[in-house]
Amino acid sequence: MSNEPTPYERFGGAAFFEGLVHGFYERVARDQVLRPMYPDADLTEAERRLRLFLEQYWGGPKTYGDERGHPRLRMRHDPYPVDSVARDRWLVAMHDALVDQNPPQELGDELWQYFVDAAFAMQNVYDDRPSPFTAEADDEDGTDD
Repeated sequence: MSNEPTPYERFGGAAFFEGLVHGFYERVARDQVLRPMYPDADLTEAERRLRLFLEQYWGGPKTYGDERGHPRLRMRHDPYPVDSVARDRWLVAMHDALVDQNPPQELGDELWQYFVDAAFAMQNVYDDRPSPFTAEADDEDGTDD
């Protein structure tokens, strides 16, 4: 068994993920595109599920799997139309919540890349709108910045 800390531990454990997910759901509650995707009047359970999922994914407690089984993220999100606008609003809310947590650059970059990949994987209504969160969007305007 390795003595190296898990990503969960390197991020700061439960406190980091609690702050991140709570900050995210504070933004969801105010977002006209995202909020309707959460049918419950109270976002507490959605917040708890996402926190447990992220904690498990990054090497923390296995509570999510014990309670809900395999994540099946695509299946669980399929009933909700996730187009490029919803995808990007989700990313903005998560980005801002991540910035609030101020993780070390390397860890923040790793987590951010995961969120970008996950957001694109959950999109189930497709269009040709480029995302400002990908390198391809930078290439389309002819700049290299």
